[in-house]
Amino acid sequence: MFKTTLKTILAGSILVASSLSFAADIDMNADANDLAIKGYDPVSYFTMSTPKMGNASYTATYKGGIYRFSNEENRDMFKASPAKYAPQYGGFCAFGVAMEKKFDTDPLAWKIVDNKLYLNLNKDVQKKWLTDVPGYLNSSNDNWGDIKGVAADKL
Repeated sequence: MFKTTLKTILAGSILVASSLSFAADIDMNADANDLAIKGYDPVSYFTMSTPKMGNASYTATYKGGIYRFSNEENRDMFKASPAKYAPQYGGFCAFGVAMEKKFDTDPLAWKIVDNKLYLNLNKDVQKKWLTDVPGYLNSSNDNWGDIKGVAADKL
């Protein structure tokens, strides 16, 4: 039954991912205005252990995406080391990348593993991802090099 449910979730996800507009850099998951992680502050995941909505007054760009921050300090921390704070796989769903897909993400479905931020499509997909994080990360790391330059709707 779980496999059927997961297939249903992923089938719906393909439709969602295919209908999204992404930043000019297809390695980055962003909306039609190039806003990354739906405006959430990527530094807050690390410093506050929770996602916090960013403010349009504090922004920085990285790999074609515009990130928002809740304050100047977080923005400056990001600018000093963007790779440290930006979500892995360009902000695409970590489980989706393991399945050789690029899915959008819910900024509230997240986990930090080995000081890296990973996002998932939603909480249901995250539950599956959490059953074998090391295994899925191995698959995702292997797959990312092959799919990062491919548009989501081509996968």
